Amino acid sequence: EILEDDYYVYDKKAGYRKATFKDFVILLRTTTNVAPIYEMELNKLNYPVFTDNKSNYFETPEIQIILSLLKIIDNPNNDIPLVTVLRSPIGGFNDNELIAIKNNNRTSFYENLISLEELEEGLKNKVSDFLDMLKDFKEKQEYLSLDELIWYIYEKTGFYNYVSLMKNAKTKIANLKMLFEKAKDYENGSFKGLYNFINFIDRLSKTSSDMGAPKLLGENDNVIRIMSIHKSKGLEFPIVFLSGTGKQFNLMDLNEKLLLHQDLGIGMQYIDYERKIEYSTLAKEAIKKKMKNEILSEEMRLLYVALTRSREKLIITGTEKDLQKAINNKKDLIKLYYILSHISTLFLILLKKAKTYLDWLEMIDEHDKHFKETIDIIYHSQEKKEEKKKAIKETINLSSIPEIKVSEEVNQLLNFEYKYKLLTQIEGKSSVSKIVAENSEIKETLRTESLKKPSFLKEQKLSKSEIGSAMHLVLQKLDFKSDYSIVSIKKLLEELQSKEILTEEEKNAVDINKIFAFTKTELFSRIKNAKSVYKEQPFYINKPINELYETSLDENVLVQGIIDLYFVDKNDKIVLVDYKTDYVKHNRRELVKKHRPQLMIYKEALEKSLNQKVDEVYIYSTYLGEAVSII
Repeated sequence: EILEDDYYVYDKKAGYRKATFKDFVILLRTTTNVAPIYEMELNKLNYPVFTDNKSNYFETPEIQIILSLLKIIDNPNNDIPLVTVLRSPIGGFNDNELIAIKNNNRTSFYENLISLEELEEGLKNKVSDFLDMLKDFKEKQEYLSLDELIWYIYEKTGFYNYVSLMKNAKTKIANLKMLFEKAKDYENGSFKGLYNFINFIDRLSKTSSDMGAPKLLGENDNVIRIMSIHKSKGLEFPIVFLSGTGKQFNLMDLNEKLLLHQDLGIGMQYIDYERKIEYSTLAKEAIKKKMKNEILSEEMRLLYVALTRSREKLIITGTEKDLQKAINNKKDLIKLYYILSHISTLFLILLKKAKTYLDWLEMIDEHDKHFKETIDIIYHSQEKKEEKKKAIKETINLSSIPEIKVSEEVNQLLNFEYKYKLLTQIEGKSSVSKIVAENSEIKETLRTESLKKPSFLKEQKLSKSEIGSAMHLVLQKLDFKSDYSIVSIKKLLEELQSKEILTEEEKNAVDINKIFAFTKTELFSRIKNAKSVYKEQPFYINKPINELYETSLDENVLVQGIIDLYFVDKNDKIVLVDYKTDYVKHNRRELVKKHRPQLMIYKEALEKSLNQKVDEVYIYSTYLGEAVSII
């Protein structure tokens, strides 16, 4: 309706313009199991939609097929993964062929498969080809790294190209690329090998841990977003649907027999063995009451976040089993509150009785009818779907409310400002580069970059950022045990291109002379003679928020990043190195001023991880062709 009515929204760049799909966001308390339903219904209407739902990643068909193939490379006697691959586009077997194979009546499906003499000629050739492919993969996994094996599988089976022709190919390809990237990250860790990686993935899928679907959504993608209230912190959208407000708060933890609280301690059931009964103790009831208050407080904070995400229009939806009964109950409670002369403790009790966001919102409707200029309340009866367009509509307008004498207490309530408002605008988890960008002149650079010509009006050339990334990648791939020449560096670039790590454009854009210059520096020589060298080391560190932003709040932010390189030299000194490919306008001081905050976080993280002092910190600037000391 909003799109058909030509609703206008304000755009910072374009001024007022008609609303499009990208102006809409649907906020949910939790996206698990719910977001896919919204996504499916919007897809039925042919509306473009995006949801970042972590729990769905491992359930996508393309990932299931590749993981099943990895499992049978490790152990082909896994029947379910084996049949999954056979039935997939990789195997290409139909149901009748699988039945024919199964009829061999061996112990496992794989043993049925290798009993070729009992199969028909055509099926025998098909099975033979599949077993040859599986044998090839098993041989390759003996010496290929995990990420190289996965990419080899993509190419050998043609599965990557097959997926690219399917519906919603962009997302499917991104899923496959993400699995490849995760395998690369895993190989850089302490555990190695296909077996360990499969166990790692199984644990992630069971715990719904941090391996969500890749984010394909850009700032200008014209799609409806579906996200959790948690993820919307710090963001704003023109039109927001806060949906599912009738969903009950999760109070299941309060029903446990044993309750733990960080301040109040432990509370448990008392068991009377003689009478064969058990009942709650005072300690448990006290903890239960405290925990419930904390849960409701957190839900209130989240509701505050949700209600403050929209710039133009906020639409709240929720369902009640018996709407009229719910509304009448709220009216009676509020009437009692007024009769007893606004006793604040009574209203607090009413708030604590709430089980859903909708309970609070309905209470506000009845209690404070001038909290917005205009509110439209629309009720839809599920029993009368044909009368949806004839819904009861009640409009409350402030202009019709007579002037009232505002007491000091009411005035304070109306002028209330949330104490932790800043925290709703700051992400609880962020990267080092993002934090540094938010506190430096990079913000201005990004702003001016966004005003440049759109990509479709430019010549299709690599950007400075893309060239810098390619240079950075080549530096990471250098073998510090080798002596490099211009010829050997060219050979390295060709190898990276043949493995599809670099494109031809990226390879041609890399400045070989700058790479060669690095291999002749004293820093390279020190790394070459070091006792141990560590590349691309990921880290997480908790940082006080007041050290990162101008605030007095006593909270922490989880900061993540990747250290390019550190090494232990022959004198047991720990040296931290970060590669920088950006243009330096004036001198070293400019480089140090720009990147020192980032390197100091790296240094702190490394010292906490190793429990040792980092003695030296360097930036190697490919533009200057030298190592610049930070400390």
